[in-house]
Parts: sequence; C-alpha cells; structure tokens
Amino acid sequence: MTKRRRAWLVAASCVYAFGVWWMTLRPSIYDAEVGGILGRVLHALQASPATAWITFDVVESVSNVVMFVPLGLLVTAWRGRWWLALAIGFVLSSGIELTQLFFLPTRVADIGDVVANTLGAAIGAGVGVVLSRRIARSQDSHRARHRKLIDTRAQ
Repeated sequence: MTKRRRAWLVAASCVYAFGVWWMTLRPSIYDAEVGGILGRVLHALQASPATAWITFDVVESVSNVVMFVPLGLLVTAWRGRWWLALAIGFVLSSGIELTQLFFLPTRVADIGDVVANTLGAAIGAGVGVVLSRRIARSQDSHRARHRKLIDTRAQ
C-alpha cells in the first residue's frame, strides 16, 4: 500500500468515525428545527398514496443501513475481508446500542438498528469487493498491454 493511499484511508476513516460518533453518541440526534423539517417532509409524503409508505421508521432504518455502507467500503479498502466488515459492523453497532442503552437515556437502543447497520456494512463490503476485483482486473489488463508494447518495441 502506498503512503498516499494509506494517508487517504486514514483521513477517510477518521472522518467516518467522527460522523458515526456525531450521529449515534450525542444525547439527541437532531434539534427541534431539524425535527420540524423532518416532520413536515414526512407529512407531505404521507399525503400522496405513492409515498405514504415512507414513515419515520422507514427513514430511520434506511439511514442506519446507509450510515454503515462506508464502513464496509473502508474495511475492504484497507484490504480487509468481507466477513471482517460484517464482524466490525456488528460489534461497532452493538457497542453503540449498548452505550445508548446504559449511558444515553435520551436515546433509544434498538436491536433493529444493529441489524440495519450490519446490513449496511455488508452492502459496503460487497460493493468494495466488486470494485477491488474490477480494479485488479483493469490493472492486470493494463500491465499485459504495457508488456506487449515494450516487447514489440524491443524487437
């Protein structure tokens, strides 16, 4: 791994860790203004039969999945295995929920969040594995063309 790649991964991991902390371990996830905006958007969505299925619970579950997709991507970018991303996602999410349960009485700990977060990590790991395989194939293809070009010029 190059120094540049390692630096980018360290920076991305730090930004991601701060973001997860910010979203999960503060006493309140959002203030009254943000809650009011979210309430108005959900109310507007409820008015249409096509979007009436979008409830606060759906938004929260999807948000929990999306929040952990970068974790799976980062684990695979660090050359971790897909199953390691699942394990880290599960352990991290469980730790967050236990912290909320025992130390943040204004937050609600939920096993559904652990499932959604772990699913997000799995999705991110899957995307990371596919991307890394495509990149590796592309680099192998480039190397083969480069070798052919060098061999042709040498003759």
